[in-house]
Amino acid sequence: MSKQIKVAFLMAASLFMEIMDGTIVTTALPTMSKALQISTTSSALMISAYLITVAICIPLSGWISQRFGKKRIWLLAVAGFTLSSLGDALAVNFSMLLVMRILQGTFGSLMTPTARIIVLEKTKPEQLLVMTSYLVWPALLAPAIAPVAGGAILAVLNWRWIFLINLPIGVVIWFIGRQLIEADHVNEALPFDAVGFIAIAIMSISILGGFEAGTHGLAWAWLAGLLIVFGVLVAFFGYWHLKKSTAPLFTLDTMHIPSFRTSQISGFFLWLSVGAMPYLLTIFLQNIFHWSALKAGGYVLFIFVGNVSIKPATTPLIRNFGYKFNLLISFILIFASAAGLAFVTVQTPTWMIMGLAIISGAMRSLSLSSYNALCFADVPFEQRNDANTLNSVMQNLAQGLGISLVSIVIAMFSTVMAMAQAYRVCFVFLGLLVVYPIIETLILPKNIGAAAR
Repeated sequence: MSKQIKVAFLMAASLFMEIMDGTIVTTALPTMSKALQISTTSSALMISAYLITVAICIPLSGWISQRFGKKRIWLLAVAGFTLSSLGDALAVNFSMLLVMRILQGTFGSLMTPTARIIVLEKTKPEQLLVMTSYLVWPALLAPAIAPVAGGAILAVLNWRWIFLINLPIGVVIWFIGRQLIEADHVNEALPFDAVGFIAIAIMSISILGGFEAGTHGLAWAWLAGLLIVFGVLVAFFGYWHLKKSTAPLFTLDTMHIPSFRTSQISGFFLWLSVGAMPYLLTIFLQNIFHWSALKAGGYVLFIFVGNVSIKPATTPLIRNFGYKFNLLISFILIFASAAGLAFVTVQTPTWMIMGLAIISGAMRSLSLSSYNALCFADVPFEQRNDANTLNSVMQNLAQGLGISLVSIVIAMFSTVMAMAQAYRVCFVFLGLLVVYPIIETLILPKNIGAAAR
């Protein structure tokens, strides 16, 4: 195994730890609420505080990694994330737990983008497809196995072990990384774009906060709308500033590259759809079928089976048929599997639910692998750090909005129909989110991303 692949596996392990932690906490919220004697609304702050902290800090990742060195920042982030996980587990009250979650979000926002750029910064276009395949599996694996892992831990142990499982992972990868990762160049003269940072941070917080407010019912609708509109206005200001600034936080020049632009805009819709699917299926099976968290998680785990089953074929499929063909097939089957899940009932044969989950997982894997390689296919080496920062901001927004969007859609439709029907409409809604990516992919050149095949 080459050193480059070893580094890719190591970075993937750190991505897995961060994504798994952010996902598995959702499973444990009811148990944690009882143990800490707090309301469900208060416990949800642990999710919101984490997401908002990441939204604030993630735009900094590109500048910090160049200013202080990628190896140094990654090691610091892993150590900080691991220690704050220990702090979560040892928390004696909700206030301490909330502070630890904010620290986790800070270090997680630095760890994830830095891990990606360590792998991708010097990767040649013809190697991108292979190298990005190592980085995409944590995003596919963690959300799929988190429900069953969380259910199993809560069935045998207590909620504190949700966080303690990070300790061995964090310690091992820190020591390996210290020896394996090479020291990199530090740009001490790199200026800091405070205006750009504040604009991007406020935009992310406002939009995420607006969608979160929207999940609390009609009484909060005015605040949700106000925050979202304000966030969009700040986004326009941020765009104007980054285009005009002589030393922007990150350049937007990469958006002129068709392959990168497609991966960001269509990829945003794709992340909304496939990122929220494991969560929607989990709560559907628990709230409508009244299954236990462990049983529901066992079915959601078949999304991961789909991820893994197609993985050996992903690279050959893309190399033989190209990105455009594989993306179109993926989108069509993502919609079909989402629509199929909308019609399952308690009497539906087990194999059918499992099969739909496998198809959903397989197409998640193929489409996200395609977009991750396409993202950097035509981006020059000197612009990859900026491209990675922008990509991280877009993915964080999409992932953060996904669950809130599901909650809002269910709440809206539950006012005019039965709750079970509202869940089914939400499955169809997630499927329809891939309509825009289908349209954009149809007009792409047939040989898009040819350099990274």
